[in-house]
Amino acid sequence: MTAEIQEECKMNMEGSVEHMHHSFKSLRTGKVMTSILDGVKIDYYGTQTALDQVGSVIASDATTIIINPWEKPLVSDIEAAILKANIGVNPNSDGEKIILNFPPMTVDQRKETVKKMKGLGEDAKVSIRNDRQKANNDVKKLEKEKEITSDDSKAAQDAIQKITDGFISDIEATLKTKEAEILKV
Repeated sequence: MTAEIQEECKMNMEGSVEHMHHSFKSLRTGKVMTSILDGVKIDYYGTQTALDQVGSVIASDATTIIINPWEKPLVSDIEAAILKANIGVNPNSDGEKIILNFPPMTVDQRKETVKKMKGLGEDAKVSIRNDRQKANNDVKKLEKEKEITSDDSKAAQDAIQKITDGFISDIEATLKTKEAEILKV
């Protein structure tokens, strides 16, 4: 019984870490990545559609993204969606493609990005601690209902704490690596 609780706890914690990594994709680092446009959607025949589904999205160099829509009438819709998304750059269009020129990041922008990244990491840690608390409460409930002994309860809570410590240290290591990557000029 406690093994299932620990496994469920571990899966929830993995989900929290996965969510953090997904959130990191929206952060801008020194080199611009097409994932910065992942949240931008346009109305394509009545359906909210990602940009990479209506055209090619390519990072041509460290500061430029080029979007080539498969249908020319979409150019204005894509421009409007990018402006609405407020990703920190204005789209330039020649009627056939859209060019996003990102200026090089300043030191202040890099520090602000690091601050956002640390906030996302802290959110992930809070989520992991909440998962730990839920699992511990489930174990205590089993002990209270006399389904497991107090020794089994203590062992399960210790195992849950080890799982938690592992995930927290993984997040810390990821944050250190990502911070170095962002601050590197």
